[in-house]
Amino acid sequence: MIRKFKTPISDNIVNIGPDAGYDQIILATETSCDETAAAVVLNGRHVLSNVVASQIETHKKYGGVVPEVAAREHLESINMVVEEAVKKSGIKLNEITAFAATVGPGLVGALLVGLNTAKSLSLVYDKPFLGVNHLNAHVCANYLSSENENPNIWKPPFVCLLISGGHTQIIRVNSYCNQELIGETLDDAVGEAYDKVARLLKLPYPGGPLLDKMAQTGDKNRFKFTEAKVGEYDFSFSGLKTAVLRLVQSFDGTSYEKPPVPVDHSSSLPLRSGCEIPREDIAASFQEAVSVTLLKKTLKAAKDSNINQITLAGGVAANSEIRKKFFSLENTGFRVHAPALKYCTDNAAMVASSAYFLSNVMEELDIEVFSRVK
Repeated sequence: MIRKFKTPISDNIVNIGPDAGYDQIILATETSCDETAAAVVLNGRHVLSNVVASQIETHKKYGGVVPEVAAREHLESINMVVEEAVKKSGIKLNEITAFAATVGPGLVGALLVGLNTAKSLSLVYDKPFLGVNHLNAHVCANYLSSENENPNIWKPPFVCLLISGGHTQIIRVNSYCNQELIGETLDDAVGEAYDKVARLLKLPYPGGPLLDKMAQTGDKNRFKFTEAKVGEYDFSFSGLKTAVLRLVQSFDGTSYEKPPVPVDHSSSLPLRSGCEIPREDIAASFQEAVSVTLLKKTLKAAKDSNINQITLAGGVAANSEIRKKFFSLENTGFRVHAPALKYCTDNAAMVASSAYFLSNVMEELDIEVFSRVK
């Protein structure tokens, strides 16, 4: 697996890919949403540096990411982040093999900051530029080395469940450079559902991790939510979010909609408005419904594909209950893998890995960003 790329000034040919026959160092940027990130990665797996500047505190007062604010934050941070990544790596910029950046999907204004930075470095140092799809990069986070793990152990083929704030997909990874989408959400992404339910439970932004923590002290069997009836590998979470809304309203008295009832009908009193909202139990029941659905559909996709390797990817792959359920599959003969927590959320190391493994790489220097999946 190898591709030939041209340098932008001298038109020299540079071979990139696992079969190129020499060590390759890629510096990548990632600015698709609210993290300004840069990383230097050797041969797609060995992370020499990985620097992330989070904007969580900035957006917390708005209850979510504001695109214009995110773009300005990226502009203020990108140079310092790149400089720190280079310094920590111990590599000089003229030693870099190629520069890479996330092209999309994401917030257009934010994407432009990282993309133009990487393009500029490509021109200044006359090295190839590689544009990377953000979703393919999340999958490639599984190739990155982490503590106490052989960095060469995880290879395709495998079935990957990509779960993030904006996407929920089942991807069949046939090879490093061949990823095939076989299922996805028809409405809300799982991370989006988490954030919406977290707001219903009065949790601050970002609500997903806080909901996960709250659910650990609740009764996951108290409320039974119905699974959406969609395609065998597809997902739908908008109905689940609405069911939680009605349940919360039934306690605070703002709605007369009939909510889901406790599983044990014989020992439970009817729900009445004006009662204290059992936030921990609602969070746990919601998380149980989500994690069961994700596991069932991904497992079916793996069995139907005759593949015994399953991976997780994306920010929601850091969720404790989802990881617990998926890693329990190892007791049934499956091999399961998930990136280290620091590589689940947006980072530039995964972008560099995707560039090296030629996973949906776009090489034109005049390429433009895109907000939605291509």
